[in-house]
Amino acid sequence: MDTIVDFTSVDFSPSFKICDSIIDKEEVAICFRNTMHQKIGEELQKQQLTIKDSINEIIYVDVVINSKGEIIFDETSTSENIKKQLPQLDSLLKLSVSKLPAIHPAIKRGIPVTTKYRLPIRILLMD
Repeated sequence: MDTIVDFTSVDFSPSFKICDSIIDKEEVAICFRNTMHQKIGEELQKQQLTIKDSINEIIYVDVVINSKGEIIFDETSTSENIKKQLPQLDSLLKLSVSKLPAIHPAIKRGIPVTTKYRLPIRILLMD
């Protein structure tokens, strides 16, 4: 009998050490996403960003978490407005991702696996 493996989902999401005490799988996934957003947001808020016009947009940051638990910045999806007003945003996001704390990789059938995540991040800057 053939075993069918669903490669679109994992048994356990990647997680940060701060999420280790959580038992529920869904809660671990929420803890992971919240921690990721919080840490990237903290790094971005340290930056002095100057703009001509106010920005209130959502961008998408794609990251890969490999089977060793290394987080790799993949790419961002942003509007032309953000690319024009914040040309340094990509490099700031790459730096923010590189400063994320150690992570446990996702697990599928007992084996660490590589996963890709798309994180929506709101960019809210007033001129």
